[in-house]
Amino acid sequence: MRPTDVTAQRLSVHPVAAAGLEPGTVLGYTLGMCRNIRMLFNFDPPATDEEVRAASLQFVRKISGCQKPARANQAAFQKAIEDVTAIARGLIDSMVTSAPPRRRELEAARARARAAQRFGRSA
Repeated sequence: MRPTDVTAQRLSVHPVAAAGLEPGTVLGYTLGMCRNIRMLFNFDPPATDEEVRAASLQFVRKISGCQKPARANQAAFQKAIEDVTAIARGLIDSMVTSAPPRRRELEAARARARAAQRFGRSA
């Protein structure tokens, strides 16, 4: 079997299914963007600094591959979070749109409905 065949064979079974885990569980959600990073632009009320920092933390965790860095990497990890937070805040504050602001409650209800349809749960 060629290496590409092995790779294709591995990808034919989703790792979550192969492990017997349900998609959407803490351990079962392994592919795609981290679910905790949410769209923050054009909401009423606007995204808070805490929301921007939380999204930045999740982004840094995702790209670094670790939830909590080793002591030797702690300073670099914290600096990355602060840098990403500042850049994200600047981006959100400088963007303009003619679309009306989204309502948080409505967007949360839509997300719950999508999750219910996707995972077969009640909303």
